[in-house]
Amino acid sequence: MISRQYLREHPEEVREGIENKGVDVDLDRILELDEEWRDLKGRGDTLRHERNEVSSEIGRLKQEGKDEEAQEAIDKSQDLKTELQEIEDRADDLEEELHEAMLHLPQIPDDDVPVGADESENVERRREGFDGLRNLPEEVIPHYDLGEDLDILDFDRGAKVSGGGFYFAKGEGAMLEHALIQFFLEVHREQGYTDVFPPIPVNSKSMEGTGQFPKFVEDAYRVGDENADEIHDDDLWLLPTAEVPVTNMYRDEILLDDDLPVKHQAYSPNFRREAGEHGTETRGIVRVHQFNKVELVNFVRPEHSDERFERLVAEAEEVLERLGLPYRILEMCTGDLGFTQAKKYDIEVWAPGDDMEDGPEQGGRWLEVSSVSNFRDFQARRAGLRFRPERHESAEYLHTLNGSGVAVPRVVVAILEYYQNDDGTVDVPEPLRPYMGGREVIEGSEKVGESAVGAGKKE
Repeated sequence: MISRQYLREHPEEVREGIENKGVDVDLDRILELDEEWRDLKGRGDTLRHERNEVSSEIGRLKQEGKDEEAQEAIDKSQDLKTELQEIEDRADDLEEELHEAMLHLPQIPDDDVPVGADESENVERRREGFDGLRNLPEEVIPHYDLGEDLDILDFDRGAKVSGGGFYFAKGEGAMLEHALIQFFLEVHREQGYTDVFPPIPVNSKSMEGTGQFPKFVEDAYRVGDENADEIHDDDLWLLPTAEVPVTNMYRDEILLDDDLPVKHQAYSPNFRREAGEHGTETRGIVRVHQFNKVELVNFVRPEHSDERFERLVAEAEEVLERLGLPYRILEMCTGDLGFTQAKKYDIEVWAPGDDMEDGPEQGGRWLEVSSVSNFRDFQARRAGLRFRPERHESAEYLHTLNGSGVAVPRVVVAILEYYQNDDGTVDVPEPLRPYMGGREVIEGSEKVGESAVGAGKKE
C-alpha cells in the first residue's frame, strides 16, 4: 500500500494517480480519517504526559502528608485514565477503518507511464521475430479445432468432469505442456533463478499481501464452502498465481542486504474464476479457469528496481526467442495498469489461427503470455517485506517485481498454430524436443470410444 506519510505530503499527486488509473476511491474520506487519527494520537500523548505528572505529584503530596490534596490528584488521575482510554479506543477503531480504506487505495503509476483510459491506449514498444516468418498453411486451423482433430485437447470431457473453462490435455498435448514447463524452468535457472515449489492453497493474509484481496476476492476460488473458516477453521484459497505464495514467503521478515537480489521461480497450476467474463475467449485454451504457469518473483533494493525491471522483461521474453515465436512488447497505460503496479509491460505472442481486429498486418491475434510488473514498495508495505542495509541500520521496505516466465496454455496455442504444417501436423520447436522424447512432429492419435466412430475412427 501507499505510505501514509507520502499520502499526507503529496495528496494531489495521489489523487491524480488514482484518477489516471480510473479507480473510484474516496480519497478525501481517507485523508479525514488520517487527520482525526493523528489528532487523537496527539491528544493521547498529551494526556499520558499529564497523567505521569499527576502521578509524580501524588507521591510528593503523600510524602508531605497532604492527604486531601493527594486524593484530589488521585481523582484527577483516574479521570485522565478514563479519558485516555476513550481516546485510545477511538484511535484503535479509526486505525482499523483507515487500514481497510488504505487497502483499497491503488498504487500510483510511475511518472513516465503513458496516460490513457484503457487498453486501446497502451503503447507498443517493439516487435521481435517477424523477420523471416516460417511458411504457414494457406489456412491455419485454429488451435481448438486442430487440438480436437489430433485428439490432444479434449474440451467436452474437461467440461464433463469440472465444468466450462476446464480441459484435458492428452497424449502429445500433455507432453507439450510438460515440456514447456521443464524448458521454462531450465532457461530461468540459467538466468540465476532459484526454484520454489509453493503450496497451492494460500490464506487471506497472503492474498492481501500481494494485493489480490480485498479488491479481487470474487475472482478467487475458495477451498471449501463460504463458511469453511467457521466449520473447519480453514482460511484457504486456490492460488491465482504463484506470485502470491512466493512473495509472501518472507512476509513480516527482514532480509539482509547481502541476500539481495532474491530471484525465485515457481511452477504452479493457477485458478481464476474470471475466465470468459469480458466477452473474450470461450473456445479453446486462451482463457480458462485452470492453467499452468512459471512465475518469476524478484526482491531488490529500491535503487535497483528500475534496472531489474528491464532485465526481468528480457528474462521472460528469452523463452519466446528460443522457441522462435514472434511476439511484441506493450507498455500499459495508466488506465490498463492494474491495481498494484507502478509500471507494467505485457509480452504478447503472435498466434496466426484466428484473425482478430487488433491483430498484426499478417493476420492472427496477440495473446498475452506475461505481464512484467514493478510494484515498488506497494506489496512490501502490505506484506511487511523489509531489508536491513547494514546490520546496525534501521530496516527499510524493499521493492518487489514479478513476471510470468511464461503462461503455458497460450504458448501451446501459438505453437499449434505457428508451427502447423499443411497436413495438419505440428512441428515441435527444436528446444522442446529433448523434453518430448525426441519427437520432432506432433501427429496426434486415434480417438477413443464409440463416440469417436462418427469422427473417423475405424469400427
